[in-house]
Amino acid sequence: MGNMATESAASARINSLLDAGSFVEIGGAVTARNTDFNLQDKATPADGVITGYGVIDGNLVYVYSQDVSVLNGAIGEMHAKKIANIYDMAMKMGAPVIGLIDCAGMRLQEATDALEAFGGLYLKQALASGVIPQITAVFGTCGGGLSVVPAMTDFTFMEEKKGKLFVNSPNAIPGNEISKNDTSSAKYQAETAGLVDDMGTEEEMLENIRTLVCMLPCNNEEDASYDECNDDLNRACEGIENAAEDTAIALASISDEGIFFETKKYFAQDMVTGFIRLNGMTVGAVANRSKVYNEEAEVVAEFDGSLSADGAKKAAEFVSFCDAFNIPVLTITNVSGFKAGMEEEKDLARQTARLTYAFANATVPKVNVVIGKAFGTAYVSMNSKSVGADMVYAWPNAEIGMMDAALAAKIMYAGADAATLKEKAAEYKELQSSPLSAARRGYVDTIIEPEDTRKYVIGAFEMLFTKREDRPMKKHGTV
Repeated sequence: MGNMATESAASARINSLLDAGSFVEIGGAVTARNTDFNLQDKATPADGVITGYGVIDGNLVYVYSQDVSVLNGAIGEMHAKKIANIYDMAMKMGAPVIGLIDCAGMRLQEATDALEAFGGLYLKQALASGVIPQITAVFGTCGGGLSVVPAMTDFTFMEEKKGKLFVNSPNAIPGNEISKNDTSSAKYQAETAGLVDDMGTEEEMLENIRTLVCMLPCNNEEDASYDECNDDLNRACEGIENAAEDTAIALASISDEGIFFETKKYFAQDMVTGFIRLNGMTVGAVANRSKVYNEEAEVVAEFDGSLSADGAKKAAEFVSFCDAFNIPVLTITNVSGFKAGMEEEKDLARQTARLTYAFANATVPKVNVVIGKAFGTAYVSMNSKSVGADMVYAWPNAEIGMMDAALAAKIMYAGADAATLKEKAAEYKELQSSPLSAARRGYVDTIIEPEDTRKYVIGAFEMLFTKREDRPMKKHGTV
């Protein structure tokens, strides 16, 4: 299947990714046509990129895989045109595009031709956005203009040792060099930049893509991807209240057979995003998180329960993806207010606006479960009834309102003695911040026991399955 007697790394990746024997190559005979700087003396089999189609668990996908053994995988005119051609086919057939990146950058011998063809690839990516899922995995170098390609896709994975993703290389940044801060590393791109969903070995990343493809619809017109559900729909989620701090664990507890595919795993960990299955249906999940536990049940990160700019950004992008592909959204809300800090203030209002807009703008079924605090405008932005949630549930211990009851009493009864403050705080909690007071006003539909969460959210999404919602006619919003 490869272009050489021995299988290239590019071919091997395709064969690991797809169902055995399913890959069909397109354009295998294409080579560079430029002759400047004696380029014709160098063999460019398949012009450095293997393109074609195949299946993952029976689902049609289009794939391109850059071949680093051909001019270091540098992008020439025909190379870029081959990828653009794969996009054209994927759009017609309504199937995902998966890009396996390993490339030294642009081919200098074909400067303007390469740039022109590469711009054509950006155009195809823009047209495909929100129509078909786009996934990239970076196995080698992905620098300069090529870094825009994964940034324009929906999900990006990175090989953690050899993968390099950058606009400017670390050594080209004034005052920096790679040993000081490797801005091109998988760790930096996953934790700080938030561009990479997950990192690991080549095998793990290819397996991740297979899992993800099976959870996603193949295009924006096909109903969400379904699987058989062998889990009890009424299964009690025993002890789920113990996972209120690490909601990634709570989401796995609600999901069919504990399935949870986390996205942007290492970025803004105070917010969890990912896909679960409920009665076989893929649902996008967004949840506030105050602690992160590892597999040994040790706390590896801790947050104060507030909404951060990065957390809001992560959630907004995820909700926007779900809405584009008709994937219902579940939120688990436990937020004490907005994160305070000099750095936060630069972007917090804008990112909260984007989060609020993403929830309000989404017409997919939206269900919210308030499991702890839901204070102030941060609560309003987290898929509350007021910005369009279809169903809102609350656990009995939830607190929904402006702020902590004790603090509210202190403000309203400034200078009062301790006994009065205690009494007024209890009164405020009962009248203003209990789930019952929110339910009396219609802001919460039902107060549910934590262990019944799975049963109720499945019921809600079943009921909302036929939801249709008309919006004012416009080209698109601008938030």
